[in-house]
Amino acid sequence: MKRKLLVTRIQAEANSGRGFGYVARSLVLLMCLVSSEAAQAEPFVPGFDRFGLHQEIDQHLSRALLLTELNCTACHRSENKNLAPKSGSDLRGVGTRLTKNRIRTYMLNPTGIKPGTTMPQVLHGYGSEERQVIATAITEFLATQKQKFPELKATGLIPVKHEFWSKGNVENGGRLYHSVGCVACHAPDEEFATEGTQPSSLDKLLEQLDPEELAELGLSGKARIIKSVPHGDLNSKYSLLSLSHFLFDPLRTRPAGRMPNLKLQPTEAADIAAYLLRDQQPQQAENAVPLSEPVDTDLVAQGKKFFVEFGCVNCHQLPGVEPKQIAKKLEELNFDVERSCLGSPVAKQPLYSLSLEQEDAIQNIAVPSNDGELTKNAHQLTMLQLNCFACHERNDLGGVGRNRQQYFETVGHVDIGDEGRLPPQLTYVGKKLTPGWFSKVLDGKGDIRPHMTIRMPVFPKTQVNELPKQLALVDKVNSASEADVFGELAKLANPGRKLLNTGCIQCHPLRGESLASVVGTDLDGVHERVRPAWFKEFLHNPIALKQRTRMPTFFPNGVSSNLDLLDGNVESQIAAIWTYLKENQKYPLPEKITEARSKNFELVPTDKPIVLRTFMKEAGLHAIAVGFPEKVNFAFDSENCRLVEAWKGRFLDAHGTWYNRFTPLEEPLGTDRVPMTIGVGVGMFVGGLDGEMDNFKLPSKRHFQGYKLDKSGTPTFRYHLAGYLVEERISPNENGELRRHFVIKSPVEGTRITTPNISLHFLLLTGKEITKIDKNTFVNEDGLSARIMGNIPLQPVVMKTPKVPPGKMCSARIPLQLDRIEFEVIYKW
Repeated sequence: MKRKLLVTRIQAEANSGRGFGYVARSLVLLMCLVSSEAAQAEPFVPGFDRFGLHQEIDQHLSRALLLTELNCTACHRSENKNLAPKSGSDLRGVGTRLTKNRIRTYMLNPTGIKPGTTMPQVLHGYGSEERQVIATAITEFLATQKQKFPELKATGLIPVKHEFWSKGNVENGGRLYHSVGCVACHAPDEEFATEGTQPSSLDKLLEQLDPEELAELGLSGKARIIKSVPHGDLNSKYSLLSLSHFLFDPLRTRPAGRMPNLKLQPTEAADIAAYLLRDQQPQQAENAVPLSEPVDTDLVAQGKKFFVEFGCVNCHQLPGVEPKQIAKKLEELNFDVERSCLGSPVAKQPLYSLSLEQEDAIQNIAVPSNDGELTKNAHQLTMLQLNCFACHERNDLGGVGRNRQQYFETVGHVDIGDEGRLPPQLTYVGKKLTPGWFSKVLDGKGDIRPHMTIRMPVFPKTQVNELPKQLALVDKVNSASEADVFGELAKLANPGRKLLNTGCIQCHPLRGESLASVVGTDLDGVHERVRPAWFKEFLHNPIALKQRTRMPTFFPNGVSSNLDLLDGNVESQIAAIWTYLKENQKYPLPEKITEARSKNFELVPTDKPIVLRTFMKEAGLHAIAVGFPEKVNFAFDSENCRLVEAWKGRFLDAHGTWYNRFTPLEEPLGTDRVPMTIGVGVGMFVGGLDGEMDNFKLPSKRHFQGYKLDKSGTPTFRYHLAGYLVEERISPNENGELRRHFVIKSPVEGTRITTPNISLHFLLLTGKEITKIDKNTFVNEDGLSARIMGNIPLQPVVMKTPKVPPGKMCSARIPLQLDRIEFEVIYKW
């Protein structure tokens, strides 16, 4: 592939009349590729490899990323403050951490020792013997850089065993390596077995689509297998002593923060070190370096001189060693010269062995003349440099790769969805978090998700200090005070407590107290973490600010589900929730938390329906169970927006929901259970205009928009489907039947959606046999009958289909000539 790209580029450059030197260098590269010698591996820059290579980020951003991560601007300083170089590792103490053999062999062949390293080859312009002489001299100089390992003192919270580095547990180290965050960047062990995590519905879909379909749907990035940051030969580089100390505090030797601090305890660092060096042979382990050894002062002096001459000091600063050669500024460079660092470098110019794509990204884009072009994307450049996108998604860019998601789990493997186990999305994070809390998170002191095994790492302040400001600016933060957002807050705490009692505490702890087994973010202190304006906007419509959130909207269409509190005024109710959360230390906990354990857990609807978000065997982990005083009940799957089953008699026992949360899955207490077989209750699904069942595609994805309660307490479920807003109200009638009332309309009132090649169909019934009673009523072999009526002509048909087992289906096509369509289906059993 690389060879083909190069040939194509040579032909294009030759035809363009560009300088002979450029074409000649490309020909030299081609000859290297076809020679018997293997080409050097190109430097691995995660952000460029994942995004820049596929043109998923701005080309100026790709260029800036390479210039800083390859340390080009360490020699070629730039007037653009956003192009500060990454710089190399801190070499103070390197003579204690590494053996002379490791230092020397790495200098002679960096990419051979660690494929993908961003350290260039600096001795390429000399013969073999001369390279050995120079490398030996520099090695002797670096070997004099001695420094004791820090002495770690035990505290009440951090135990430190004597010589802790020698007491690592390999098995526990493997578990930690695959759970705390290492595998967000580094390769997981294919033999390591995870527990509890199943592929998401998106992962299953990605497996079924070919590359063309992925590209058409804009899912290529989601489906891409993300490369890992290579470890290199850890066995020859580290001892248990040096690796344990490095893992405990990586910023001590790598202040650039590309390897962040995962807040490991000394024992945990030792465990991971033992796991990573589990295959180390005895001769490899003998790399402990003495603190003092004989020194050849002349050779050391020569090595120090070479360290400066070959530009090592430009990236690796050492006390008392200063650069003596000033290279041209970045803005003054001519990237079309015949010989440079990018290709065919002369002696003492570094050789990077860039890929064609990396070289093109650096060469073919003009250097910005001022800070403006990069300043607006400075936050994104920082996040690319620190590989934040390995964990976090922002504006549809990045996130945990699908080949790594299985390693991100919850403590105890409680399934609360991807939102509960994956690092949070950062879309709108600048307008969400207060500056103080944002800085606290980046400083490693803002842990509010103890249910996640992944740890938010600590980055150096020099790298992330400006990030909260940058994100607040680009996200257009509303910094209005709580008084400006909410108005007068007096006397709102008690109504706020009652509002929390109606739903919030089923998913969130408060002050460390919760319904048993509830797993989520503690709401205590939320007023210190998020801005008032964001809080208000989020409660109005959670999914608008946080895609794929499980947080339901309690105010669909701006209408409250709790009409008895504060006259149902939405603004007042949101202000009351904020007030109680801010002042909750002065008030009792919500009533359900304090009293639920002493109650009978069977829910019995009496004067109005009971709506319970729960986990059910048939309806899944996004179930909404609704029980009615008429003793007709149903379960709705809010993830797929479908009626799953109905039953009569007793409703549900809530003990599992409130105290076990996940196990066992809830099952109806009543009798006469009717499973809505595949398709029944799915609602509408997308098909061809010809209406033939065999031509149907997979059901269109539904986007749940929450539910609203009417005066009787009956919910109306709302979801988007194929550009339409569907409202579905399910309730019993006086005959013990179940009535589903549908309204389909454009999300924008008064407008009509025209979607070419799309028609909506309602799948009424399935079964082995379906009998037509009259033109609108049908019954299957189990005695489940369905009758459909509406303000539009509906002509249900029964047909055989291999795609909806067990063999027959009854479907009614929904014509879309009207702005608003209403129909209802009555089920009887």
